[in-house]
Amino acid sequence: MNALNELLQDLIKLQSLEFSEVEDKETKAAMTELRAKIPSQILGHYDRLVAKGKKGITTVRDQVCTGCHMRVPIGGIMALKHGEDIQLCENCGRYLYLPPAAEAEPAKAAEPTAHPNPKPARKPRKSKKSLQTV
Repeated sequence: MNALNELLQDLIKLQSLEFSEVEDKETKAAMTELRAKIPSQILGHYDRLVAKGKKGITTVRDQVCTGCHMRVPIGGIMALKHGEDIQLCENCGRYLYLPPAAEAEPAKAAEPTAHPNPKPARKPRKSKKSLQTV
């Protein structure tokens, strides 16, 4: 696992601990340990989001940020896939995380699938001439 994936995993763990109902000494110690691993600039941005009541990191599913439900540019998704740089959602500002299962999904999504409820065929419209003669 590269350093970027490790950083994102640490942010996810921190978020799950902060939003959990249990607050004991072990949880606080784990949160302190995780905060020590995360760079101060990233942690500062994360804390600003949490202070506003938002989650600081969210997943990308089907090229959409699950935090704000806006489409993420393909360049950001490719950077996440290749582990080049940490990415922020351009709309909500949350850190983006691409789950491991999502890396294989675009290949599946390219295959056309039959819609479970296809629309019925449209009837052709009558021409204006036939409407005027009636």
